[in-house]
Amino acid sequence: MMMMMTESMTTEMQTSMNACMECHKMCMETMTYCMSKGGKYMDMSMMSMMRDCSEMCMMCMNMMMGGSEFMGRTCMLCAEMCDRCAMACEMMRDDAKMMACAAACRKCAESCRSMQMMPA
Repeated sequence: MMMMMTESMTTEMQTSMNACMECHKMCMETMTYCMSKGGKYMDMSMMSMMRDCSEMCMMCMNMMMGGSEFMGRTCMLCAEMCDRCAMACEMMRDDAKMMACAAACRKCAESCRSMQMMPA
């Protein structure tokens, strides 16, 4: 069953969509930052995690906007990926950009966990 974006859009959904958008943006910016820094910042596992997290956030947001029946499961997976991305970024605790990315990921994960129980 599809819901229109303007209908049935709860405050929680809007908050979660905003968190997903911010996390997507932060992961993309942080990947660019890492590429400019080079060295230890070019860890392919961490870069891959940021890319995957960014993509999953966009998918999650699209599922919420469309009222997909898979929204809950998508949000659950998004939360897991955001938590893993945050852990990867937190390995560089001395870098403010990495910690900002981790914070955005944590916020998104928390928001997505609250969405997994909502009916589509």
